[in-house]
Amino acid sequence: MPVADEIYRKLNEAFSPDQLEVVNDSASHAGHSGDDGTGETHFNVSIRAPGFSAMGRVQRHRAVHAALGAELIGRIHALALDIG
Repeated sequence: MPVADEIYRKLNEAFSPDQLEVVNDSASHAGHSGDDGTGETHFNVSIRAPGFSAMGRVQRHRAVHAALGAELIGRIHALALDIG
């Protein structure tokens, strides 16, 4: 399964978001540090979910990382998050 699809599935299951967009931005970083040649290393995520309203910024980021899990996070070089 492509990493972007895996990110989308895990976040959708964990947060039932009102809005979720996962963009693979790896092509923009080809040849840069962290590019392993797979084309699946750099991602932008925008997510809006009711559960985030009671959390601070750091808590939101921690919740997203926990939902994705250490194994998946370990395969990603860069993950830009826009959480609301």
